[in-house]
Amino acid sequence: MLFCGINPGLYSAATGNHFARPGNRFWPALHAAGFTPRRLCPWEKDLLLRQGFGLTNLVARATASADELAPAELLAGRRRLAAKVRRHRPRIVAVLGIGAYRHAFAQPRASLGEQPDRFEDARVWVLPSPSGLNASYQMAALVSALRELRMAAS
Repeated sequence: MLFCGINPGLYSAATGNHFARPGNRFWPALHAAGFTPRRLCPWEKDLLLRQGFGLTNLVARATASADELAPAELLAGRRRLAAKVRRHRPRIVAVLGIGAYRHAFAQPRASLGEQPDRFEDARVWVLPSPSGLNASYQMAALVSALRELRMAAS
């Protein structure tokens, strides 16, 4: 499975680790959903990879907020993501950020969960962004969405 964030925040870019800001809920939610035997820290991303889960972003440019990205950057990110998916062949691509997914994949009405179309032969799931800036989406709901993904993947 390949988890695809929107783009690195400034803190993540500075540390070189995905979902690194202390308020980001990715790592605790991943553990609570049963993907990892314990809560991993962002710098332990290699342990996640050893379990068969990769990490990437749609856009490489770091910003304080994903709202700073231009639609063209998201479209270009989709093309880069397609090349990664062809190369690594994950069974599932899980995009963490519905707004970014809607723009990058030209699916303005997409909803959370599994998508009807495949992407480079991979199943596609859209999940809410785990960023602390997305506080309206509560932790329990994020864990539930990730748990549903894990169950569908097994």
